[in-house]
Amino acid sequence: MAPSTTSALTLNINGEKHTLSVDHRTTLLDALRERLDLTGTKKGCDQGQCGACTVLIDGRRAVSCLQLAVAAEGREITTIEGVADGDRLHPVQQAFLDLDGFQCGYCTPGQICSALGVIEEHAAGWPSAATEDVRPEAGVPELTAEEIRERMSGNLCRCGAYVSIVQAVAKAARAEEEAI
Repeated sequence: MAPSTTSALTLNINGEKHTLSVDHRTTLLDALRERLDLTGTKKGCDQGQCGACTVLIDGRRAVSCLQLAVAAEGREITTIEGVADGDRLHPVQQAFLDLDGFQCGYCTPGQICSALGVIEEHAAGWPSAATEDVRPEAGVPELTAEEIRERMSGNLCRCGAYVSIVQAVAKAARAEEEAI
C-alpha cells in the first residue's frame, strides 16, 4: 500500500479555524486562494521573489508561495482579509490610502502585510542590513526611509509607488509609536 499523499489539517487564519484535506505539496498560498477563497493574497512570481503573497505567520512575514500548508498547521496566519478591524482600516491600510501607496493594487496586500511585519520587527529592535550600529546597546534604530526601503526590499511594486509606500510605512509606524 502506497503512503498517503494527503493530510487533513486545521489552519488558523485571521482568527478562524479552517479544516481541509490537502495534498502534502500544496502551498499555503494555493490553500488560501484555491481552497478557502481568500483571494486577497496575490500569486505573483510563485518563486518567493516578488512578495505579492506575503502573509504573517505567528506575526512574522512569510511568502506563502514557499510555505507548505501542512507546515502552517497550528500557527496563527494573518492575511490581508484579517488586517482591518471590521469596517475600520488598520493604520497601515489607512496610511497606504492617505498617501496613495498603491497604484494597480496588485502588490498592495503583500506590501501591507510586510509593512506590519516591518513595523513590529523595528519596534522590537531588530536590525536590518541598513542599520549602521547593530550593537544591542545602540537600541532601536531610527526608522528612516533607508531602513524602510531595506526592510521592504522583498516586496516589488511594478507600478513604482515606492516613494508613497515608504511614506505610508513611516506614517503608520509613527502612529503606532504615538499610540504606545
